[in-house]
Amino acid sequence: MISFLRGTVAHVGLSSAVIDVGGVGMAFAATPQTMAGLRVGETGTVHTLLVVREDSLTLYGFASPEEREVFEVLLGVAGVGPRLALAVLAVHSPEAVRVAAHSEDAKAFTKVPGIGPKVGARLVLELKGKLVPLGTPGGEAPSSAPTGGSAWKPRVVEAMTSLGWSEKDASTSIERALEDQPELAEAGSVPEILRATLRWLGQGARTPVKSVSRG
Repeated sequence: MISFLRGTVAHVGLSSAVIDVGGVGMAFAATPQTMAGLRVGETGTVHTLLVVREDSLTLYGFASPEEREVFEVLLGVAGVGPRLALAVLAVHSPEAVRVAAHSEDAKAFTKVPGIGPKVGARLVLELKGKLVPLGTPGGEAPSSAPTGGSAWKPRVVEAMTSLGWSEKDASTSIERALEDQPELAEAGSVPEILRATLRWLGQGARTPVKSVSRG
């Protein structure tokens, strides 16, 4: 089992990255928050989980062992694949997922694209007892350098559509999330804006109509 990767970050995308480990480029998928903590050319470390299927081997990377643990438990829920599990962790911190499961808050899970009331109820039913709050707030990954200009919006929209939102709903959510934080738009940092939008959606904001997709 590949437990973690440590090496020079060779590439960072919106949903995947590559770390050079001893001359071998190791590609992995991850949440936008995890990507925000990686910078090309610098040393990066991610905790990993290899998901084996009949037709594929996919490596997933996480900013912390706690995030990986929650992801692995989510995969044990019927109907929840890697893509949907990543979407949960893109909207909620690992601790928030634990709290939602422990308090039977199905509505918290329906804020994630691809999760409706029935799946939210199933998550609560199957996760209760398996995930309990640790009593520590979910940390935020450091942001990358500002990208500047208006080029940030298509990239943020692309990241959100990869998580299940339509382009229209993603664009509307970004605008609403930045109403009280215009400085983020001026700075143009894609990870910061994406995280602010996901946080806005996860703090009781009205969730847009979502496209159902499961990994």
